[in-house]
Parts: sequence; structure tokens; C-alpha cells
Amino acid sequence: MYVSMKEMLDRANQEKYAVMAINCFNLESAHATIAAAEELNAPIIIDLLMEHMQKHLPREELLPSIKTMAQKAKVDVAVNLDHGKDKQYVIDSLNEGMLSVMMDASECSFSENIQITKEVVAIAHDKGATVEAEVGNMGAVAGSHFTQTDMYTKPDQAIAFIKQTDVDCLALSFGSSHGVMPEGFIPHFDFDIVKKVKAATGRPLVLHGGSGSGWDNIKNSIEAGINKINVGSDVMKTQSTAIHNEQVKDMTKDFVDVMTVSMNAAKKVIESYIELSGSVGKAATQKIAQ
Repeated sequence: MYVSMKEMLDRANQEKYAVMAINCFNLESAHATIAAAEELNAPIIIDLLMEHMQKHLPREELLPSIKTMAQKAKVDVAVNLDHGKDKQYVIDSLNEGMLSVMMDASECSFSENIQITKEVVAIAHDKGATVEAEVGNMGAVAGSHFTQTDMYTKPDQAIAFIKQTDVDCLALSFGSSHGVMPEGFIPHFDFDIVKKVKAATGRPLVLHGGSGSGWDNIKNSIEAGINKINVGSDVMKTQSTAIHNEQVKDMTKDFVDVMTVSMNAAKKVIESYIELSGSVGKAATQKIAQ
């Protein structure tokens, strides 16, 4: 069933688990993601990165097909615009039928982030859609630009942001970075940031850059109050490795078969994250007590 993120995240918030959000950029990755969720009867979020849709398959071609997959799914599936950095693109995505969007104005000043997010929240809520935002800044593994402590979310700002914007969920920076972590490297997380924001607001909170963060870090993040976990790089790396291995074994192998192998590999990784998140068996949408 095609739904917004709100009810699934509200339930996760109430029952203290997380919903996985998997970055997909084509139909194959979306298909593998939904198949993993159906296998474990778990709710799932398909994150469509604005940058991917601008550089790879455009939104107007990708979104309708993935929405159809979601509508036919046996579990609740949300399709979320990830890191929408352009306000008009975010609004256009809502008008194109996205029920979940991230308005990422975290690179703007704090006051501008509030104002831009408030405007998007008003439009989205009028359409029955859900909005995610971000306070703090995320680094990237590429170029060794890892998240530094001075980029971490300031809890007081996050609390004020939620109260002033009424955003549905908020991404926090507290130790993770975007990208594939170096082998053997486990980042340090400051869980007190999550705990302080959760205690003051009770709002669903989001971990970006879940790939390579370490199982213990993710478990402790959920215990601290994280309800949505974004993972992309680990899944894509698994697919790339599967394709490489198949071609090393047999360069004449049919491309369709190679892609099928990569999708099966992605499904297994996604299933492992779903199991870690605590969302197994939580697929059925239930009314959340107010």
C-alpha cells in the first residue's frame, strides 16, 4: 500500500523501533527493497534522492512506476524525496503525488531553515503529506570529509526548530557520515543529542548515513529515539560487488541474469537492516493513539 511516512513513523515512535529508508535510484533497486519488506512483513520507505533524479532518471519517469509498485505491495510503502535542497523542486514533488518529502535547508542559516521548512510544511500538510527536515550538517566519506563534532546538531536548536515548524520528523547529525565507511572504521555517535531532542519534543527522529555505522551504534540510536534510518551506500556497494563478481566469473552472462543476482544481493542486505531496526512484522498500518 502506498502511504505517507507519518503513520508508520508515529507507530515506530510509540513502540520504540525504526523504519528503514533505502535509497533507490531505479526500478530494480525499488523492487528489491519492497521484496525485502514483504519477506519480513515490515513497513518500508523508498528514498529518492533529488540529486539522483536530476542526474539519472528524472522524477517524472521514475516516480509513477515506483508509486505503482508501492500501491501493489503487501506492506506499507512510503516514497520519500530525500535531501530536497531546492524548495520549488520539493513543492513540485508534492504536486507530482509524493506523500513524503525532505526539505533540506540545513545549509542555510538557522532562521532561513525554519522559514523555508515552515512554508513547505504548510503546503504538505494541506495535501496530507509528511515533511522531514534537518538541523545540523552531515559530512561525507568521499574525500575524507567526515562529519566533525562542530557539525553536530545543537539540541536546543533542534527543539526550537520542531516547535516553530511543526515538521513531522527531523534528521539529526550526531556522528554518522554519508557514504561507505572504510573497512574496520566505526564512527563515534553522541546519543545524548538524540535523547535530549526526543525528551523535549517526542517527535520521530532520523539517522542519515546509516551505512557502515556499526550494528551497536544503530541499536543504541534506536534506543535513544531514532525512528527512521537511511541506508543507501551499503546496498549500492553490495549490488556493484555482485555485478563485478558475476562478470569476473563469466563476462558473457546475460545482463538480465547479472541484474537479478545484484537485486537478490541487495534484498539480503536490506533484510538484515530491517531485522536490526526492529520493524519485522510491523507492516500493518494501525491507528496511532493521540
